[in-house]
This record gives sequence, structure tokens and C-alpha cells, in this order.
Amino acid sequence: MKISNVVIVGGGTAGWLTAALLVRTLGKGLNITLVESDQVGTIGVGEATIPPIVDFNRALGIDEQRFLKATNGTIKLGIEFENWTAQGESYMHAFGSVGKNLAFCDFHHLWLRSRALGNVKSYGHYALNARVAAANKFAKLNNIPGTNLPGIAYAYHFDAGLYAKLLRSVSEEQGVVRTQGFIEQVTTDDDSGFVKSLTLANGKVITGDLFIDCSGLAGLLIDKALNTGFEDWSHYLPCDRAVAVPSESAPMIKPYTRSIARTAGWQWQIPLQHRMGNGLVYSSKYISDDEATAQLLDGLDTKPLDSPRVIRFKTGRRLKQWHKNVVSIGLSSGFLEPLESTSIHLIQTAATRLVKFFPNNGINQVEVDEFNRQSKAEYECVRDFIILHYKINQRQDTKFWRDCQRMDIPQTLVNKIRLFRETGKVFTNVNELFSDIAWQQVLIGQGVIPQDYHPIADTLTEQQVTELMNNLDTLIERTVKDLPSHQQFFA
Repeated sequence: MKISNVVIVGGGTAGWLTAALLVRTLGKGLNITLVESDQVGTIGVGEATIPPIVDFNRALGIDEQRFLKATNGTIKLGIEFENWTAQGESYMHAFGSVGKNLAFCDFHHLWLRSRALGNVKSYGHYALNARVAAANKFAKLNNIPGTNLPGIAYAYHFDAGLYAKLLRSVSEEQGVVRTQGFIEQVTTDDDSGFVKSLTLANGKVITGDLFIDCSGLAGLLIDKALNTGFEDWSHYLPCDRAVAVPSESAPMIKPYTRSIARTAGWQWQIPLQHRMGNGLVYSSKYISDDEATAQLLDGLDTKPLDSPRVIRFKTGRRLKQWHKNVVSIGLSSGFLEPLESTSIHLIQTAATRLVKFFPNNGINQVEVDEFNRQSKAEYECVRDFIILHYKINQRQDTKFWRDCQRMDIPQTLVNKIRLFRETGKVFTNVNELFSDIAWQQVLIGQGVIPQDYHPIADTLTEQQVTELMNNLDTLIERTVKDLPSHQQFFA
């Protein structure tokens, strides 16, 4: 059966991003309908992203200037993690590269050698992005001037609700049909179990060949209609709630996200042009909703603009992201807390994967199985990277953090931490989201200093190592000095 009619259930970032990509790539052969209800709200706290969104927007034909204006967006160069090792200590997981690699030998091995020789400068000191962020500067820079070293990598902070509006405009311009209405009934085929149609509150019936569930945590199709099943990861990631509130814009708009460890979780600060996004992710086993709300309000840098709201969630993933003729994208497919700003990225990759696996003459189970295998692997890789932050924390001041240090973790992560701790080596799979450099920054940033380093680092003399570090420091300092401020970039 030719797949001609696609029905997307739910708007928001997930629904409209999926619609925009499908109509951009497959629009001429598809009828795309998006059903959303004004009665159903969106969570709308996913306001920080990672660098692949720059190319993704470009692929959708969205001009960057239009995007930043429409979403009140700002630049993001990385995430500053505060108090994750001890109170008052911080490090940055910066986008882009760090230092200069040798053939077969990553830069951090040279830094370890330099450290053994008495260098007291942090690993992050040799990351251009980290230094630019600390100086509150930004400009588009492909390379460090006068060198072939990579320049500045960046992503965005933005208002997720405004981004969804922009994506809706882009989608409708190219032919996506929006239907307003509350879904009262989902009808499935008695024989195949496939979803056949949706019945709205006004009596309208919408039929389709392929349904995309972007209904958020409700999982209207993938869960309630098809009962697909859920893999609970709360034993690895104990936080089960978040309280969020917007506040007034800060006088200085910083080009990075802040992640501040609190007594039983962590607080985010995301600077937009018109306001600050704030939230506290926490475990209800250790503090109450009222305590978390008070902690968040006490930690605000600017005046709140609304009443805080509590969001409950369960960390984990659907056992099948694609089941029968329903593909779940966004929160309907699973939830991972936004510690590394992966929520919107996982929407992008799921929508991209759907385009690559889009069925032609009917849904083929072998294709569905491969789609699900890739989805599972992606979720597990991101899961492990988030668990890493909790597991290797060094705080002793609260039971929450001590329990995180003692908790069981996936064997894949056990092996990765042990390999790095004992040898300084870290290896990632080809399609893993987070690179070797990302793992190095978090491991070293949170105090996991390897006991050894690669022998290639010893092929340089002490003088050569010292000169390399000094030259890198000077290059980065000079580059940062010549850049305009983040505010000037927008002006």
C-alpha cells in the first residue's frame, strides 16, 4: 500500500519540526496533516540546543537571522557545570575542539604530560569555546586566525514556543495542513492493529496511512492506543520532577548555559534576548515540591515573570519508537532530562531517521526493526553520558549525591570510566552523539584524572610540550581579545 497520507498528532517543537522536514524532503508525494488542540499545552522548557541544529535549520531553508529574531534566540558555546565536584568549583563542557591533537594521540594526553611537568592550567583553558564564553564574546569563526585549527562551534538558546510557531509557518508555506481539534477517539484495525483514524471532538474523522505521535508525555498513539511498553531508567537517573519559571532578562546575556548542582538535583539557567529560562530538575525522594520551588526561586538572578510550575516525568524510552504504523517522536518516544540539551536534538535525529527509512509501498517490518535498533542505541548512548555526570560527582554534603556515587550503572559506562581512569583513553562508536572530546571534558572536569597517558605524548621533549602549551595559550588569548562581545554580535 502506497504511503500517501501522513498524520502528525501534536504540534509543539516535535510536531512542527517533523512536519517541516517531511514536507521539505518528501512533500511532493505526501499529504501531511498535523492535528493539534489549543486545549493541550506543551512543556516548552527545551530552550537549549547543541551544534547540529545550525545545519538542521539550514537544511530546512531557515535563515539564521530570521530564526534568531523570531525566537528571541541567543548563542550557546557550551554548558558551564557548577558545584558538580564541590561547592564553588566549575568547569565547562564547551563545543568544538580542545588544544591540538597529534596523529593517533588526542590533545588531553599532551595535557596530562604537561600537567606531570608542573603545568597548573586546566584542560578547559585550551578550549577556544570555553575562553570565548568566559569573556562573553562571539563571532562566526571557521578557524583560529593564521592556523588550520578549528574555530568556534556554536548552537542556540531560544524560546521553544516561538520556534514551534516559526516551524509552523515554514511548514504551512509548503503545504502542511493544520487541523485544530481535540482527539476523542483513536480507531485501530481489528486484524492488523494499525491505527486507522482519529475522531475529533467536533465529529471530524481523520484517516491516514502513517501516523506520527508527537503528543508528548501523553503518548496518545504509541502508548494509549498501541500499548507499546516503556523501559524505565529511573534506577539510573533518580530525578523525576522539574520546576520551571521564566525571569527577567539579565543585563549581560551570556553565550552559554549554566547547570548548577543543588542539594538533590541541578538548576538550569538559559539566557534569551527577552527573558531568562530557569528550572530545577530534582528527585522527589530527597526533597519536596515546595522545597524545590523555594530553592529555585532563591537561586534566580533576576525577578520571576510567572508562577513556578512543577513537571513530573519518568526517565526512560519506549520499547519501540516505531510500532505498526505509528512513529513516536519527541517526548512520546521517551524522556531524558535536559542536562546536556539533547531534547530537541533527539527530535531532529528521529525526524531525520524517519525520512531515511520512510516507507514507499507499505510498511516493511525489517525496516521498522532497523529504525528501532538505531533509536535504542542512540537513546542508550545519551543516557550513559548523562549518568556519567551523576556517578562521578565528588560531593559529600547530601545523601542524594552520595547515593549517586554508589548507584549501579550500565556496564557500558563502567567500562568507559575504568578505561579512562586507568589509561586516559576513551573511545566512542561511529554514530555516538557525544564525541571523545565531550567525554574527556566531563571526566576531567569532574575530577577523573587518568593514571596514565598515551606513549606518543613522551615523543615530545619537555621543551616542546611547554612550547606547545604556551603557543596554544597565546593563540587562543589573541583570538578572544579580537572578538566582539555577544551583545555586539546581536546589535
